[in-house]
Amino acid sequence: MIQIPDFFTIRTRLTEDPDQFGEIALQVFQYQYENNEIYRAFCQLIGVFPEQVDEYRKIPFLPISFFKSQAVTCFEPIWAERIYTSSATTGSVQSRHYVRKYINYRQSFEGAFEQFYGTPSDWCILALLPNYLEREGSSLVEMARDLIDDSRHPDSGFYLNNLDELVNTIHRLVASGTRILLLGVTYALLDLAELGPFDWNSVVIMETGGMKGRRKELIREELHTLLNTAFNTSSIHSEYGMTELLSQGYSPGNGIFYCPPWMKIVMRDTHDPLSLLSGTKTGGINVIDLANIDSCSFIATQDLGKVYGDGSFEVLGRFDNSDIRGCNLMVS
Repeated sequence: MIQIPDFFTIRTRLTEDPDQFGEIALQVFQYQYENNEIYRAFCQLIGVFPEQVDEYRKIPFLPISFFKSQAVTCFEPIWAERIYTSSATTGSVQSRHYVRKYINYRQSFEGAFEQFYGTPSDWCILALLPNYLEREGSSLVEMARDLIDDSRHPDSGFYLNNLDELVNTIHRLVASGTRILLLGVTYALLDLAELGPFDWNSVVIMETGGMKGRRKELIREELHTLLNTAFNTSSIHSEYGMTELLSQGYSPGNGIFYCPPWMKIVMRDTHDPLSLLSGTKTGGINVIDLANIDSCSFIATQDLGKVYGDGSFEVLGRFDNSDIRGCNLMVS
């Protein structure tokens, strides 16, 4: 049986030496091919076998839609410490991500946050995530809750619909010189912006995406211009994550995201989803998430984007048809 290191060891090794990524990704692929029945069946269906995979760009990427119809795990689902679910509009099917060890998720988001933003205790963290708080199974809420706890600031916390209280809190914290991170779902940040304008140029405002049917969809440039104008900020930060992953990318502005060392983005051809692109051509976003060792670390998302030479990437939109042609034969 294939053995792989625990995620903390993987995180440590890649933080110290990112060049080990390919080697570790191959080890994780071998482990998941052997232990994940759904992923193994998918690989066999498309004619890819372990002996053919000698570098990470040859690893097959599982269409993300499998999480809506299958338990994508390397273990019995009853052993899961967490089951994260996606938000769903009326009539749509939720994704379900069975997480065997919550500590892997915590170590991933804590490590990424510290890499890009430093120690949580240096911040007052305010979370404006009303629709996520209103349902169970949100990985974003659990991440925010732990970061709020780690901040140890008396004003850190969640806000549902009490926007006036949030405004008053931010005004007071800005006046005191406190470092503030405001993490919010897109439509709620727009609701907040309509109460402005504010002079919050010292506040780091991070949008997590999602209109959730509450507002008209906006392109990123238009959205960030509205928010920057309302809050008197020069840039809007963003988080790129999803229910099916245990790692996040972060953007300090301009829509360019950066990954922690255990996460990598590669692009696939939109006309041939089993072929990867080189250079900065627009394609479908495939994610390698080595924190997701007990599920599937190789996910073909429904997002369109491009990746740059330094490993950063940009999200440009979503596929009109979320099913990946030729790869949905097992989805029922």
